[in-house]
Amino acid sequence: MPKFLTPEQIADYHRDGFLSPLDLLSEQEAGQVRSELEAAERRWPEALKGSGRNNAHLCLSSLDTIVHHPVLLDAIEDLIGPDILAYGTVLFIKEPQQPGFVSWHQDCRYMGLEPHRLAVSAWLALTPSDQVNGCMSMIPGSHKNGVEDHIETFGETNILTRGQTIPDIDEGKAVDLVLKPGQFSLHSMRTIHGSRPNQGDDRRIGFTIQCYMTPETKQTLGPVMAQLVRGDDANHHFEYAPRPKHDMDQDAVTTRSRNNAQWAEILYAGANQRRDY
Repeated sequence: MPKFLTPEQIADYHRDGFLSPLDLLSEQEAGQVRSELEAAERRWPEALKGSGRNNAHLCLSSLDTIVHHPVLLDAIEDLIGPDILAYGTVLFIKEPQQPGFVSWHQDCRYMGLEPHRLAVSAWLALTPSDQVNGCMSMIPGSHKNGVEDHIETFGETNILTRGQTIPDIDEGKAVDLVLKPGQFSLHSMRTIHGSRPNQGDDRRIGFTIQCYMTPETKQTLGPVMAQLVRGDDANHHFEYAPRPKHDMDQDAVTTRSRNNAQWAEILYAGANQRRDY
């Protein structure tokens, strides 16, 4: 019997490659996480911009709590089973009235994770996420077609590492995932998705766990860390990253720096240039 999702929701996820909206935090709780995040940005600005938005859960307690939230893990368990690893996280922050966007892509394309069939990304809204401020849009059923070819644009306003883009997407099929603060969506690592610029008057802040995966998953491009967040890991394909004792404690900062360096080697493997994403 499912722990959180209904049988109908599970069927919808497998049909469409995504599920939204789902409730995790109250709007007040989401606002508190936002306040703590923005306080951390003011206190440690260099640590939380550019590539510093990768794996902030390894050194910020409020984000670590989300990664390990039992309700979120119940939803993931309903899709991939009781043994769950968290690979990493990304803060996707779009400033108001700025041109930054996310091109059509699949999460699995450059991450080196195999098999990725059961890997699930979770995206939590810490602010409203809607059509005005650049919510995610998904192409239903696109997860069933394997990994598509991506063009590497390194576009100046493209938030993705390589500006990776799947060309010739029929945007008329796209579904916008509108979320209130505290709501989350789930999507397959194979689902084609993207998002438009923030044309609103406030920041759009999303926190994504990219991804939750089964212990059978391997990293094929190089060593990297993960966290066992539920169940058992009989395979031990990853070094375990510890949870932070408190915000930006020195051990946590050192761990994240090493992990982010490993991430960069993986995400830019074979690329002809790099940038601070």
